Parts: sequence; C-alpha cells; structure tokens
Amino acid sequence: MEVTVAGWVAVIIVSISIVVRSAWSVLDWLWLKPKRLERCLREQGLQGNSYRLLCGDTKEDSIMRTKARSKTMNLSDSHDIGPQVDSFVDKTVKTYGKNSFVWIGPVPRVNIMSPKDLREVFTRHDEFCRPVTNPLALLLTSGLFFWEGEKWKKHRRIINPTFHSEKLKLMVPAFHQCFDEMMKEWESLVSKEGSSTALDVWPSLQNMTANAISRTAFGTSYQEGMKMFELLKEQAIHVSKALHGIYIPGWRFLPTKTNMKINEINREIYGILRSIIEKREQIMKAGEATQDDLLGALLESNQNHIQEYGKNNKNVGMSIKDVIEECKLFYFAGQETTSVLLVWTMVLLSQNLNWQDRAREEVLQVFGSNKPDFNGLTHLKVVTMILFEVLRLYPPIVEHNRTIPKKTQLGKYSLPAGVEVRLPSLLIHHDNELWGDDANEFKPDRFAEGVSEATKNQLSFFPFGAGPRICIGQNFAMVEAKLALAFILQQFTFELSPSYAHAPLYLITLQPQYGAPIILHRR
Repeated sequence: MEVTVAGWVAVIIVSISIVVRSAWSVLDWLWLKPKRLERCLREQGLQGNSYRLLCGDTKEDSIMRTKARSKTMNLSDSHDIGPQVDSFVDKTVKTYGKNSFVWIGPVPRVNIMSPKDLREVFTRHDEFCRPVTNPLALLLTSGLFFWEGEKWKKHRRIINPTFHSEKLKLMVPAFHQCFDEMMKEWESLVSKEGSSTALDVWPSLQNMTANAISRTAFGTSYQEGMKMFELLKEQAIHVSKALHGIYIPGWRFLPTKTNMKINEINREIYGILRSIIEKREQIMKAGEATQDDLLGALLESNQNHIQEYGKNNKNVGMSIKDVIEECKLFYFAGQETTSVLLVWTMVLLSQNLNWQDRAREEVLQVFGSNKPDFNGLTHLKVVTMILFEVLRLYPPIVEHNRTIPKKTQLGKYSLPAGVEVRLPSLLIHHDNELWGDDANEFKPDRFAEGVSEATKNQLSFFPFGAGPRICIGQNFAMVEAKLALAFILQQFTFELSPSYAHAPLYLITLQPQYGAPIILHRR
C-alpha cells in the first residue's frame, strides 16, 4: 500500500511539474519573451507600438488592409501605392521613422531600409534565414526559396544549369506558341467590335503565362500543368488568408475546413507532378533524349550531379519529392512574376502613351514584322528601361522577410535571437531620399544608363531579391516579359478603359484587384 501511495505521489508530482513547465513555456511565448525583445529593441532606439498580448499588431493590420481594399486610387495623381498595398507598415514608418518595428503576433519584425544594411542581410544569408511563420505556406511553394544551408547549396548547384541562357533560348518556340494563341484571341475580339475593343487583359495574361510555364516546364505534359495552375490559384487564396493571421503551433493539424481543403489541393498537385516526373524518368532510363524544357533540364542536371558526386550516395542528388517541390516553385513563381509584371506594364503604358510609342518604335526597328527572337532582346533598351521602372513602382513581391536564429549584429543594431527583419522593397523603391522627389512618378529614363547608375551603386532596387540567393528564375521572367511585350506592341496600340479602377492588391504577389480593362486597337 505504501509503495502504491508513493507511486501516486510521484505521478502527481511529475504531472504538476509538466503542467507548470508547460504553463511557463506558454507564458514565456505569449508575454515574457516578447517584452524582453521589445525592451532590447527600444534600448537601441528602435520604435514601434507596444506589444499587445498574442495579436501584436495583426488586428490593426487586418483592419487597415480591409479598409484599403474598399477604396481605389487616382492613377493620375501618383504611384504612391504604399498606403494602399502595405498600409500598416507604411503608417509605421511614417509614424516612428525608418528605424521601427511591427509585431507579427508575439514576434517583433524590424524594418531594414538602409541600403548598406540591406546588402548585409542579403549577403549574410546563413545568418538571416527565410522565416516560415506559418508552415502552411510550404504547401503553396517551397523548394529552393525556403531551403537553407547545405541543402540550399546542393539544390542551387543542380538547378543553375536549368536557367542557363542556352537553355532559355531553346524555350523561345514554346513562348511564341503561347503568345500567338493570346494574340489570335485578342484579334478575334477586336474584329467582332470593328477596329478596337475593351478587354480585361489580366485573365488573358494569367492564362498566357500559365500556358507558357506549363509548356516550358513540362513540354508535352503542359495540359496537366494547366490543371495545376488552377489548383495553385485556389491554393494561393487559402494560404494568403492564413499568412495574414496569427499562427498557433499545431493548428494546421486540426481538421478545419480550410486545413482540409489546403491539404486536399496539395495532394492533387503532388499527384499530378509525381505522374509527370515518373514518366519522364522512365523515358530517360530508356535512353531517349531529354526534352528542351525546365523539367528535362533539371532531371538531366540532377543525373549529372549524381554521376559526378557519387552514384551510391542517395543524399547526393535530389529525390523525387525534392524535384516535385522545385517544380511547384518553378510553376508558381514563374507564372505569377511574369503575369503581374506584364499587367502593370500594360496599365502604365496605357497611361503613358509617349513611352508606349517609343517602345513600339524600338520593337519595330529591331524585329520589324518578324517574330521577336532571343538574340534581338539585347537591343531592346527602351523596353528594358520600362520593365525596370514597372518593377520599381510595382514590384511583384512587396517585402522580403528574414529571421535571426541567434544574436546578430547588423550595422549599429545588436538584434537578439527570435527577432525578424523586414526588407520592405515597395517602400524602398518609392523612397524619396533614395530616388529623388519624383520617386512616385513613372520615369523609365532613370534607368537609361543601367541599374547601377540609377541606384548610385546602392542597394535600393531589388525586385528579384539580391545577393547569393537572388531569384534563380529572374532571367527566365525577363526573357518572357520582353518577348511578350514585343508581340503585343507589334500588333496593338492600347489605352486605359474608363472603367479601369486602380486598386493594387497584395495577394502573395502584387495584383490589380479589379482587373485591368484596356481598350485594344489593332494596328
């Protein structure tokens, strides 16, 4: 009996100990640690709202986002879209200055806006890691974008040859096919109306870039890729909502309606990709030549990597799961980046007809009535200036965030472990101190002498990121955008429809909330 009582006493003591430790951990996570971090940041001169239990600034951020989405902007005034797109961060910087922070739940996120500090963050990528605030984001896209350390180095080494210029050149016929299909669709609509028609070009550009990435990524399996496009569009909506809320550890495992839908879509995408990849691997094993597409180039590079670094070591190359994740990243990033770049380019050229005329004159001078080709792209100086200016004013990704695993010195600040840093590209691209009083105006000629001259050799323009982890697909996106814009300029002139409502919306990428109705005129 005494042993039994002693046993029960031990169980009770252990249980109480576990409960106390758990309660202390929760208290530390919810209150003690955030307050320690806040005190540390304020002692160094950084300013922001006081920490509010659990929610931090997310509630106010959500309210301001909702309010901003209910309004439109006057496009003719300026392109100062910070208050519309990233309203809370814009307000924070205006209230507390550039040396400020915001609260993402119980985690403080410091705004980094000094070009010197920005370069440090991008360069020291082992110390400033990509945060996974909500693991649900990985179901939308992961791959090279999120990997760290040796895995990132291995994947970057394998994927690099996939985006070599000679590989991209081989994909031009696939681009031409997609552009031709869109041009025929637009010409048909114009013919029905006479010599011009009003068309929301945003869905057309999305479908065209989805078609292009499907053909260039998966070759003959492009129809399955188009199915994936629809699934990823739906997934982006669910994930975006989740990312703007507070993530509670373990919540993603609960059988909520949203969680079940996200997991269902992920399984379907995974199944499509596994089927495509396994078929392609069988073809390669049979000794047939690889196709001139991204998947073929990736599998070929992976095979070469395995042969070079050790056939018997399973960890040398990429697994089929790794390849699937990289394909998701190809698809989502490749389609989204180019479609938003093209839609904002058409909107701004519809507003600035003099620049549209200059770009068209250049395209006709370089290509005439022939299909734009890869070699001619280097001669499109005006087109390049325009695309850079669009990327400055309307960057596809409006901010880059990093987390700090351990205490780190950045410039004059000693940032404690657990703090995140925000690199607000949108606000930096519009900063008067860096770009001048005309920072919110569309002036492509600021890039006439190249990016280095426009930025005075400072890191103040980074639509694709910067440093060793700069977006590996940036050349792919720029080649596609230049070719597509050249096709459009050859065949149409265009202007904004009176029904156009300017309302940039950040939903994973920066998109036109109400589409882009534009009046097309056949040349």
